[in-house]
Amino acid sequence: MNLIESTILGVLQGILEWLPVSSEGQTMLVMLNFMQIDPAEAITVAIFLHIGTMFAVLIKFRHEFVAMLNIDSKLLKVIIIATLSTAITAIPLLIFIKDLLATGEVANIVIGIMLILTGIMLGIQKRMGNSYRTLDEITTRDMVFAGLAQGFSIIPGISRSGTTITVLLMCGIKQELALKLSFIMSVPAVLGAIILFDVRSVTSVSIGDAVIMILSALILGYLTMSILLRFAKRVNFACFCISLGVLTLLMVLLPVL
Repeated sequence: MNLIESTILGVLQGILEWLPVSSEGQTMLVMLNFMQIDPAEAITVAIFLHIGTMFAVLIKFRHEFVAMLNIDSKLLKVIIIATLSTAITAIPLLIFIKDLLATGEVANIVIGIMLILTGIMLGIQKRMGNSYRTLDEITTRDMVFAGLAQGFSIIPGISRSGTTITVLLMCGIKQELALKLSFIMSVPAVLGAIILFDVRSVTSVSIGDAVIMILSALILGYLTMSILLRFAKRVNFACFCISLGVLTLLMVLLPVL
């Protein structure tokens, strides 16, 4: 792997991680088709790339993570519940992951459709005057569902952000909060994946390449996350959600066309 390849992978990870398409699946496709990297090595590198976007979340929401040091923090409790629930689905799936690699495209089509339907539902809810719940109103059941859904993103091709945002919105969580929770939930999930995949075993990446990948993923990840949060605040969230769903379908279906 060279400087250009490392930068491309980092940039792809940074841009795609927060969109409802699988950054892991997309970076693996690049490595397999253009870099001739072994599939087992490619999936480990794809997991390694998440370190950069994880740092982007830690920096962006540093105040929230500091607040979570308080054991009575509501945010800490919901993230712990979501993380434990993620492990319930992610660990068993990891054992059979080789047999599940082909399911990502279908899953993302479903996610795209569900995002569009969720956006329509949000529009209806707003017209009816129904309000969505805040952090203090989140239940254990909400975060169990979101965590279980996040666990399926261990399969390359299945969008982590797409599944978590959709489930959180369908549980009735406040719109901007659902987006924020999806970002924060990624940190313990990434740490778990790094341990399970043992990214230290990667042989195709030098220390220099690793630094480039992490920095480029961090910078682009931070910028993309900031743009999404700003966009979500400025536009009708129902339209925002529908737009993400359409984007998901286009990115899955256009290569086939």
